[in-house]
Amino acid sequence: WLSSLHLSTLLWTLKTVPSQTAQSGMSTASQNGGSGGFQRVKRGWVWNQFFVLEEYMGSDPQYVGKLHTDLDKGDSAVKYTLSGEGAGTIFTIDQTTGDIHALRSLDREEKPYYTLRAQAVDIDTNHPLEPESEFVIKVQDINDNEPKFLEGPYTASVPEMSPVGTYVTKVTASDADDPTYGNSARVVYSILHGQPYFSVDPKTGVIRTALPNMDREVKELYQVLIQAKDMGGQLGGLAGTTTINITLSDVNDNPPRFAKSIFHFRVSESNNVGTIVGTIKAHDLDIGKNAEIDYSIIPGDGGAMFDITTNEHNQEGIIVLRQLVDYETKKAYTFKVEASNAHLDPRFHGYGPFKDMATIKITVMDEDEPPVFTKPSYTMDVYEDTPLGIIIGAVTAQDLDAGSSPVRYSIDWKSDLDSFFEIDPVKGTISTNELLDRESIAQHNITVVATKVKNPVQTSRVAVTVHVLDINEFPPEFAIPYETFVCEGAKLGQVIQVISAKDQDLPMSGQMFSFRLPQEGMKNKNFTIKDFGNNTAGIVTLRTGFRRRSQEIYRLPVVIEDGGYPAQSSTSTLTIRVCGCDSEGSLLTCSAEAIFLPVGLSTGALIAILLCIIILLVIVVLYVGVRRQKKKETLMTSKEDIRDNVIHYDDEGGGEEDTHAFDLGTLRNPKAIKENLFRRDVKPEAGSTPRPPIASQDSADIQSFISQRLQEHDDDTSAPPYDSLATYAYEGEGSVVESLSSIESLNETEEDFDYLSEWGPRFKTLAGIFGEHSESQRNITSTVTGTTITTTENRH
Repeated sequence: WLSSLHLSTLLWTLKTVPSQTAQSGMSTASQNGGSGGFQRVKRGWVWNQFFVLEEYMGSDPQYVGKLHTDLDKGDSAVKYTLSGEGAGTIFTIDQTTGDIHALRSLDREEKPYYTLRAQAVDIDTNHPLEPESEFVIKVQDINDNEPKFLEGPYTASVPEMSPVGTYVTKVTASDADDPTYGNSARVVYSILHGQPYFSVDPKTGVIRTALPNMDREVKELYQVLIQAKDMGGQLGGLAGTTTINITLSDVNDNPPRFAKSIFHFRVSESNNVGTIVGTIKAHDLDIGKNAEIDYSIIPGDGGAMFDITTNEHNQEGIIVLRQLVDYETKKAYTFKVEASNAHLDPRFHGYGPFKDMATIKITVMDEDEPPVFTKPSYTMDVYEDTPLGIIIGAVTAQDLDAGSSPVRYSIDWKSDLDSFFEIDPVKGTISTNELLDRESIAQHNITVVATKVKNPVQTSRVAVTVHVLDINEFPPEFAIPYETFVCEGAKLGQVIQVISAKDQDLPMSGQMFSFRLPQEGMKNKNFTIKDFGNNTAGIVTLRTGFRRRSQEIYRLPVVIEDGGYPAQSSTSTLTIRVCGCDSEGSLLTCSAEAIFLPVGLSTGALIAILLCIIILLVIVVLYVGVRRQKKKETLMTSKEDIRDNVIHYDDEGGGEEDTHAFDLGTLRNPKAIKENLFRRDVKPEAGSTPRPPIASQDSADIQSFISQRLQEHDDDTSAPPYDSLATYAYEGEGSVVESLSSIESLNETEEDFDYLSEWGPRFKTLAGIFGEHSESQRNITSTVTGTTITTTENRH
């Protein structure tokens, strides 16, 4: 280090003696030999650092070390300078000798070392003689800090009855001294207060139980004092303490216990179900869920009359009335109640059963009670129009108390405002007081009151329902109109129809009907009636060989009788048709014409044949229509005579097909009219009379022209027999106003219409028409605006 920096500076210190110093050169370990008492330490030289003791309490500045260079010849020509942390304030240097001193006491826990820079310069020129060199001054630790518990005081818990060595908690103490130097920071733990219940590990600070079977019910809270001492616990070390509050948590190690074995309660016979009879409590030394108790009644004498529940707040057992008690029936009840823990700990099963039992005795108190009816309600039936005073039923009530007071009966007037009934006050029999009509009131609801003679305040009420029964007034009849048939191949004894009956009398359900043949019809050789006994009967064949040719319809009289009082009966006639059926007995047809159909031809086959015939007819009609359409002439018969046809008609038709429905000859030039033109909407007949020629172009009387045309249509036998519309419009010399168009105007010269093709797509068709006949007579047909004559012909 000295050779590289050209600074012959030796930095040293002794580890154990604060005031000792040493000097060094490049070639020798000591320059002063034995003078001054300085000796070489065993660990050798430590370069680039000094040591200074912390907490120095001397009056003089503490000597740190000495700086020296080989360039210093002792002639005071070299000056030493010091810079860096604490230079000038904490550390000072003698500029001539290079001795470094600490000006004040230092604390290693505040700052463990200081970094400084030293340099040797010429005292005259102040030029550096060597480059600046950096070194460190370390503050040497002394045991001046005691261990501290930063998280204390501590709180911990451990279950009661835990075995020895159960972990409780861990404490940790911190020492601010240097852990790498000596034993100043080596901490040892010990317990000062809390034995023999707990112990602490001297190295880790883990606290464990030291005594078995610690019972929370005996002592719940323990306060333990722990000491942490540095210097390995040796004499002279500093110590710190902390307190740990350890609580024993509860376990279920105690069973519930009743304070006494017998509990006495009383209950009145007038109490309602759910009334609280009393409370009991079993005490459990545990707490929390370990003290939760379930109460139950042990089956036995009277246990079914009561019930018990647990009050979750105070763990009391609440006894309530489950059923009504009666003093006259039973005067006392005795049963047992069991109290058991709800949450058991299997570790303590050996401690014995965690339950206890007590005896409950309940005495029933007598009360003056109202009379009691033998039934909760009564139902009675009576026929309408029953004579007055007829007894329809009776109610009974009695006093069950020990005094057994007589009972009197009455009808609550609010339930029988019209006084239809009356009751015997002593016997309780109910009779009619008015004529009853089912159609007016079918059911009466009355209330009977029973009163004790000895104590009229005690009364009871019961509901009585009186049904007014209907007298059998209406005879029975068929339930529905039946359409009965018998197959031609019906077998002997075959049921061909099941019949039932109905009756307008009430009730609709529960009626019984019987079916039979009338006495005069008992010798019927074709059919008979079999009564099934369930309000239905079957029509049974007595022979075979039914044929429609011989007889198509049979009529069977049926006598229906009900089971009412008095019995009503009626005779209904059942019509039976003879029909054809398939092999499974399904109906095919009942008409007589069907006899001549091929044998074995089913309905499906007939439908298929009809569909085929219809399809063939449709094909023929379509074919004829297509052929006829091809034979129709086009509207324009000659390219030489091209005109726009203006057609006006008021009837709805087939669109373009209607252009052939009228004679359009009059729309053309009268000079070009041909004779014997027929209508295009009908097929001409061979014997049709030719149509008379139309009015001449020289005719000036329009009215006469119209009349002539109407006459022609009236006489036309080929016209269709429906309303038709004929529109006649022509232009030319026949009009009084003469021609209104320039189409018939004579042109001296041929006009070239090629320019129409230059006007665009809209005039393409017009340019084609004019261009096609430009070399001929250029007789252009256009829309004619002239005199339009419209006639409507109403043919009936």
